Amino acid sequence: MTFDALFNAQIDQLKEDGNYRVFAQLERQTGSFPRAKEYGQAEHGQNSARDVTIWCSNDYLGMGHHPDVIAAMTRTAETCGTGAGGTRNISGNAIHHLALENELADLHGKESALLFTSGYVSNWAALSTLGARLPNAVILSDEGNHASMIEGIRHSKAQKVIWKHNDVADLDAKLAALPANTTKIVAFESVYSMDGDICPMREIIEVAEKHGAMTYLDEVHAVGMYGPRGGGISEREGLADRITLIEGTLGKAYGVVGGYITGSEALCDFIRSFASGFIFTTALPPAVAAAAQTSIAHLKGSSVEREGQQAQVARLRQKLDAAGIPHLMNDSHIIPVMIKDPVKTRQIADMLMEQFGIYVQPINYPTVPKGTERLRFTPGPCHTDTDIDHLVSALKTLWQQCAIAHAVA
Repeated sequence: MTFDALFNAQIDQLKEDGNYRVFAQLERQTGSFPRAKEYGQAEHGQNSARDVTIWCSNDYLGMGHHPDVIAAMTRTAETCGTGAGGTRNISGNAIHHLALENELADLHGKESALLFTSGYVSNWAALSTLGARLPNAVILSDEGNHASMIEGIRHSKAQKVIWKHNDVADLDAKLAALPANTTKIVAFESVYSMDGDICPMREIIEVAEKHGAMTYLDEVHAVGMYGPRGGGISEREGLADRITLIEGTLGKAYGVVGGYITGSEALCDFIRSFASGFIFTTALPPAVAAAAQTSIAHLKGSSVEREGQQAQVARLRQKLDAAGIPHLMNDSHIIPVMIKDPVKTRQIADMLMEQFGIYVQPINYPTVPKGTERLRFTPGPCHTDTDIDHLVSALKTLWQQCAIAHAVA
C-alpha cells in the first residue's frame, strides 16, 4: 500500500461522513465588503467570476477594509519593507511592535502586552508555558474551550481538570478538591465562537479569587466588539483589572492578523523569555502591526461600527424568528442556524452559494459535536437590510426544499 492510499482512505471516510471540507475561491475587494468575487471553473476551462455576499467572516466590523487601516499598512510597508526580518530575538523590536503592544496594554488596562503571529499561537504558547513552568500547576479548563487552548494545555504536560461549560458550581467544587500547594489556573473564554454564548465572567472570577487561582481569559471573539472602547466582555462588565491574563486576536474584529496576551509586566516578560512559540517564530511584519494599531485606536474612539453591527444582528434574528428558521439564542453577535445533519448542512451551504450568491461555510464535526451541525452567520455593519431580507428569503426557500423542521412558534 502506498502512502497516498493511506491518506486517501481517511479522506474518503471524511467524505462518506459528510465532514469533508471544500473551500470556496474568493477574492475580497476593497470598498465592497461583504461582497466578494467567487471564482469557479467554467465548462471549457475558463475561470469565471461572480459577485457573492459573505455571511460568515470573522472580520466582524469590516475593519479589514477601513481606509485608515489600509493606509497605515501600505505606508509602513513602503517605509519599512514587507517582513520583520526574523524573530524578535534576532531582529529586535520594530517600533511598530512596541507601539502596538502599548496600545493593547492600554486597551485592557494592563501593564504590558506581548504579540504573537496568531491567536492560536498566543493561546498555545502562553498556556503551555504557564503549565510547564509554574510549580505544581493545575489548569482548570472549561469544556467548551477552543482547540488552541486545549493544545496548549496538552503540550504543557500539567495536570488538567475539565469543568462543565460555564458551570461555576462545578468549577468551585473542582478547585476546592485540589491540594493547597497547587498553582491553579482557570482558563475560559468570554464569547464561545460556535454557540455564541457568553460566560458568567463575574461569578467565575469570584470563585477563582476565593481559591487563589490565576484567571486566563480568551477574548478573541469579543475584542473590538464589546465595551466602550472595544476591550471585550471584561471591559463591558468592569472586570478586566481582576483578570490575570487577557488574550486576544488581531484577526477578527480588528481586521488584520496576529494574537497577543496582556497582563502584568512580570507575566509578559515571563512568557517572552520562556515561550517557544514566541522565541522561535518570525515576528509580525511592521506593516501588519501598524495596521492593527490603527484599527484598535479607531475602535477605541468610535462606537459606530459596534452599534451598526448590533442593529443588524437584531434585525437578522427577528427575521429568522418570523420565518420560523431555528437558531440558537444567545447574547452575542454570532447566529448559529441549526441543521443537525452534516450532509444537509453541506447541501444547503452549496445551494445558498449556487442559487442565491450567499456564501456561508458549513460547520461540521470536529469543529462542533456530531448532531449539532450548523450554518454560522455573522452579520455586520456592512450588511444592508436588503442583504438580510435576501438571506432569510433564501433560507426559507431551501428549508422547504430540504425538508428541515421549522422552529415551533
